[in-house]
Amino acid sequence: MTTPVCTRASNAAAPATQTPAYPSFASYVKARQPVLLRTARSLTANPSDAEDLLQTALAKTYVAWERIEDHRALDGYVRRALLNTRTSQWRKRRVDEFVCEELPEPEPVRGGDDPAEQQALHDAMWRAIMKLPARQRAMVVLRYYEDLSEVQTAEVLDVSVGTVKSAVSRALGKLREDPELGLVR
Repeated sequence: MTTPVCTRASNAAAPATQTPAYPSFASYVKARQPVLLRTARSLTANPSDAEDLLQTALAKTYVAWERIEDHRALDGYVRRALLNTRTSQWRKRRVDEFVCEELPEPEPVRGGDDPAEQQALHDAMWRAIMKLPARQRAMVVLRYYEDLSEVQTAEVLDVSVGTVKSAVSRALGKLREDPELGLVR
């Protein structure tokens, strides 16, 4: 009497009356999706493209679900569908590159529209505001960043309207004198 060396081979010889490992397509997808998604991610550079690729392969598998006799080979079937789908996508891709004598360059951005300059101004302004005393800083932020009126600012801070006017005026004077903001102007 010989003992089987490969237990999987001996299981393969078992009668076909066993219940399939995955009674429904939904149970198969639920159980194997993480593994199949890793396979799809290895075929594409973008995780979103990998999810789309897997969905397409699973749709093809669903269509053929009743024709697949051996449900133990489902992973191989889906992997082949992944590979075939990816190959088809690669072959169908369009290349929108054209030969031309001069490279198209974007139009130069005018003065205040440069995002780098806007960010530099924004950063310089916040550094200057952070140098103000806490009360003046609060009033400037409420008045100009939160766009509250002088009356609303006075109500929020529980001070008089005159206090808001004078404190904001002093704060703006300090901001005008700030050397860092002078460089940005």
